[in-house]
Amino acid sequence: MSKGHEHGGNVFAVARSLGVPAERIVDFSASINPLGMAPGVREVLADCFDRLLHYPDKHAFELKERLAAYHGIASEQVCVANGSTELIHLLPRLLPGKRALIVAPAFAEYESALRRADWDVEYLVLDSRNDFRLPLSALQDKLERCDLLFLCNPANPTGALVPETEIAEIVQLCAAAGAFFVLDEAFMDFCEGDSAKAVLLRSGRGIVLRSMTKFFAIPGLRLGYAIADAGLVERLEEAGAPWSVNTAAQLAGIASLQDGEYRERTRRFIAAERSRMAAAIDALGWARTFSSAANYLLVELRNGMTAAALKERLLRHGLMIRDCANFHGLDARFFRVAVRLKEENDRLLVALAEEGRLD
Repeated sequence: MSKGHEHGGNVFAVARSLGVPAERIVDFSASINPLGMAPGVREVLADCFDRLLHYPDKHAFELKERLAAYHGIASEQVCVANGSTELIHLLPRLLPGKRALIVAPAFAEYESALRRADWDVEYLVLDSRNDFRLPLSALQDKLERCDLLFLCNPANPTGALVPETEIAEIVQLCAAAGAFFVLDEAFMDFCEGDSAKAVLLRSGRGIVLRSMTKFFAIPGLRLGYAIADAGLVERLEEAGAPWSVNTAAQLAGIASLQDGEYRERTRRFIAAERSRMAAAIDALGWARTFSSAANYLLVELRNGMTAAALKERLLRHGLMIRDCANFHGLDARFFRVAVRLKEENDRLLVALAEEGRLD
């Protein structure tokens, strides 16, 4: 059973508990693009007021067309949703079977969605001592008893990336076992060249989930989508609630896709800052980072302190990290930090060095 469904990004609740404005807290618990929304999004949102007097486009036609062009696929292969979490909860209700396999550590909503739809859940827990690498032989053994596989790539919260060649092997293992493959690429925009969307589409027995929350920095608008064959897309759209994607979200999504320079600038910045932060944290001597392809780092404490205790200490600095003890497969030693702006990252690194000296 999951150890809880608390997520990062609850900065408003934390601020209320501390009696301070939310603006006083730098939130490293939610992994959102620190460069903010793409240029043009703010203007589009400011100009959409009159359109809010009408119902949204139920089929999100223009957004689907833009997403299809972005990925080089047909618009009939795109299903737009109120965040990828909506799709995570829809899929177990639509797919046949009764036993699901989750590669862990993983996003808690997979299990939550499966349990709500009366699926049995099994885990393949990856080993931190092996840098969370995915052993295909162990996966094959587990798949023989399962009808559905959930895998996040890059993984959340570890940041580990399974290469496209290995995803292709996993597709074959799923086909042999008769299991449907749900590949969650919520953070893949940070390393788009590693996406396995084409492999999953060719297989006909899989779906790719994507989020516009993280890379495009619009979590408050709730926007995600799926890439799958047209038949499954049609079933998802029929099962979803009408008008689940509001007008502002659709317009922001369209504007987000228009600036290629913004995307490249984001990827360069995240790669450089992630590397710098990892080196600085590792140099502390009492913490270890894991290789990440996303905009966050998983950190293991090695000084006897718990992540919960460190989180409380850092809140005194106005900094909030993600305690990862409630991720299946992790324990009290692990926490996650987002890559934020350089000056914010520097604040975190200074605070970590200070708090480490207290023990």
